[in-house]
Formats: sequence, structure tokens, C-alpha cells
Amino acid sequence: MSYRFFLISVVLLLLQSCSNRTDPAPVVLLNSQADQESGGFTSDTYKVQPGDTLFGIAWYTGNDYRDIAKFNSLSEPYRIFPGQELRITPPPKIVKIPSRSKPQTIQSADPTTTSVDKSLIDPPISQGYGEGEKVVKRQNVTSVNRPSESVKITAPNSFPDKVKKWVWPTKGKVVETFSKSESGNKGIDIAAAKGTSIHAAADGKVVYSGSALRGYGKLVIIKHTDTFLSAYAYNDTIIVNERDWVSAGQKIATMGDSGTNSVKLHFEVRYRGKSLDPLRYLPATRP
Repeated sequence: MSYRFFLISVVLLLLQSCSNRTDPAPVVLLNSQADQESGGFTSDTYKVQPGDTLFGIAWYTGNDYRDIAKFNSLSEPYRIFPGQELRITPPPKIVKIPSRSKPQTIQSADPTTTSVDKSLIDPPISQGYGEGEKVVKRQNVTSVNRPSESVKITAPNSFPDKVKKWVWPTKGKVVETFSKSESGNKGIDIAAAKGTSIHAAADGKVVYSGSALRGYGKLVIIKHTDTFLSAYAYNDTIIVNERDWVSAGQKIATMGDSGTNSVKLHFEVRYRGKSLDPLRYLPATRP
């Protein structure tokens, strides 16, 4: 009887303790990665400012410069001028429907997201960056042999609605973090030895690969969804080309100091051109 009385007493004490609790019970978030964002560039048009280039505008608005050039009938070297109104989204297409008396306006599909270049090698395209380039970055696209790591990726018909997973782009020490201030760091900087492998942070399509953007050295930009991009700057060598489809964790470059004064990777994540803190997306455990 005494043992039974003891058990009843313990249960009563526990119930009383729970009833006196004022703070909420702990909640475990199984997946706290942010995959929905707001803000960013959402307008259908962009008014060119002094110092702008097509490449910088594409990066700022979160688009592919080739698409913007097509929407506005621009050809190389993609000359634009202050005050010019550029269309950022596909222009509406007039299609006559036989069963109706009036033509119906149907939005045309974004060429970046619906068509895939199946050629193995594209003709080289010169990069027409102006001398007055602002310090902004941008994209582009191709497909060729990869020097040391040849990974065959089946090109999807379109971009997914959301990023399936994010992985760390390289090993090393985070030496500078993201800042929301106007002149602050728009991503994170990771330092390691020269030649350290740089990897795609998520599945996507290489939309820029080159070194014509001032201040970023040898740069790779990957498009993951219609709204998300990631950028990898200061590389030593780049082993992917524009229009390559890559998978999360695939090697795309090696770490270097091009465009900066120390060996490191500058990594950015952007939503509709809006800078986001990469640490909100990357796994808590570093490689």
C-alpha cells in the first residue's frame, strides 16, 4: 500500500507542476529553412540609370540577361542608355482563338524556364560590359566539357517551384557575414587554401560564368528557381560554362583571389535580385 501511495503522490505532484507552468512548451522545428520570401524586384519594366549595363540590370532584377535582351530586341554588345525603359518580363503575345471574335492576350513563356539549349557547345559570346559598370553582378548560359569533373546532368524542362536542398559551397572559415546595411556585405565570405573546391549550393542552371563584372573577379551565377539565384565570386578557375545544368554539391570552380586581396569565396543568395543572408539557407553543420 505504501508503494502505491507513493506513486499516486508523484503523479499528483507532476500534474500540479504542469498546471502552474506559464511558459509555452518547447517546439521542435523539423525544417526551419526559409523557402518563401517577399520583396525583391517584381516590376515588368526597368528604367535604365546612368552606369547601368544589361548584365548588372539582370543581376539586380534576378533575371537572365539573354532573356531581357530578347524581350527588348537587343543584340551584342547590348548597348543601353539612361532613361531607356526595358521590359523585364516576356511581352504579351496576341493569339487568335477561332471560337472567339476578339483576339485574346496570352502571356508568353519565359525562355529561360521553358527551353533548354541541347547543343554541346555554344558559339562564344563576347561580354559587352561598359566602363561605367556599377558594382553589381549578373548571369548568362552555355554547355561544354568540364576539365576534371565531368558530371552528366539531365536538363529539366523547367525550374522547380522551390529549392530542393541547400549545401555549403565550400570548406573553410566564415570570415565575414551578411549585412543589411546599404554598404554592407551582401553575402558571406569563406576563407581557405587557394585551389579549394567550390560547389554548387543547390541544383540549377549556370546563367553566368566569366570575369567581366568589376569587383567580383572570376564569377559564377546559378539560377535555382524562377526567383532564386546564387553567386560565387573571386574564383581561381571556373570549370562550368553558361547553360550548364548542375546538381547540388557539384564542383563548379576552385577558390582564388581574383578581384580581391585574399584567397576566399564570396557567396551570395538572392531572391528576385534581393540579397538574403545565406546562413538562413545553408545547413547548420559545416563540411
